[in-house]
Amino acid sequence: MADSSTVTIRLSSHVKEQLAELADRTRRSRSFLAAEAISAYVERELSIIEKVERGRADVRAGRTTPHDEVMREARTIIEAARTRQ
Repeated sequence: MADSSTVTIRLSSHVKEQLAELADRTRRSRSFLAAEAISAYVERELSIIEKVERGRADVRAGRTTPHDEVMREARTIIEAARTRQ
């Protein structure tokens, strides 16, 4: 079993009741479900932050395309698709 530690959190009564219902219906413990939810949230948020930081680094390094240029190319592609129909 992986190393673990205890964390105390506050939940609204409604969320606590929903968690208890989910635990009952899935035959899992509330602790297991909460840990899974927090783990998924943290992983997702860290991934988002990494992507934002990578994007900022691209901007600083000049690895971007100006908005007007992208829109011009998009309009050209859309117009070409329309004329093929």
